[in-house]
Amino acid sequence: MATILDIKLKRASKVYREGDLLSGVVIIQSKSEVHHQGIVLSIDGTVNLQLSPKSVGLFEAFYNSVKPICLLQYLIDVAKPGKIPPGKTKLPFEVPLKPKMHRTLYETYHGVYVSIQYIIKAELKRSLLNKDIQKICEFIIEYKNDEERAVPKSQPVTISPDTLTNMKGNDKNIPDFKVTGMIDSLNLSITKPLTGELVVDFCETAIKSIEIQLVRVETCGCAEGYANEATEIQNIQLAEGDVCRNLSIPIYMVFPRLFTCPTLATNNFKIEFEINIVVVFQDDYMVTANFPLKLTRF
Repeated sequence: MATILDIKLKRASKVYREGDLLSGVVIIQSKSEVHHQGIVLSIDGTVNLQLSPKSVGLFEAFYNSVKPICLLQYLIDVAKPGKIPPGKTKLPFEVPLKPKMHRTLYETYHGVYVSIQYIIKAELKRSLLNKDIQKICEFIIEYKNDEERAVPKSQPVTISPDTLTNMKGNDKNIPDFKVTGMIDSLNLSITKPLTGELVVDFCETAIKSIEIQLVRVETCGCAEGYANEATEIQNIQLAEGDVCRNLSIPIYMVFPRLFTCPTLATNNFKIEFEINIVVVFQDDYMVTANFPLKLTRF
């Protein structure tokens, strides 16, 4: 059996907050004795920024602003060079989660152009004739309870030809219709669902679908200029087919954990969220209403 290297964290959820102790064990398992040149544990928290193809070349200063931002960094010698006996060996570790000076531990977030990740890497170093063995494990950072709390902000919804802002002249494809409703809150905790309701008051043509999209707006840049990109996270179909008029259609959307985070704005990047309510007519023509969201942890 080849030598197996693994990392097990004390918390099964792998969820931590700034100031917590990150503790666990490095596990080495082998049928025979393992000679090594040291076992090292590195812990890193990084914001990785990437420009979209449309933005590259617009501002020379962008190339400096998209360098990775280091939030957290530790390097620990778990074991000095020597031998590991046959069987399973557990080497404990414990590290306080404190950010580097003038930095903050932002929440874990996996985006397209902005990504915030916290990684533990164990490395068993071996002689030149043998390849080093590595194991990588991601843990999740969430904000503490002292983060600002969401103040509910309800939003009435009205979608009709008169409310559309991106119409091109007298667009003959738009039928006479009206969709009304209510979004219970545009300021809400990321742990709670987005809720509300929609009602089709009238529509002179058949409706094919009503959908709600969750969109992330990621911004990278600096004082010389910013580039932002909107990408879809998820799309939920609220209604299919030509729905009954004057019937309440419930809105219920749960935020996916790693692809959303509390709304964040810094000097070099921003992470914001929006929802689109989309009405698709029978001829596949669609209209969209956009609403900005403000997400918090609590």
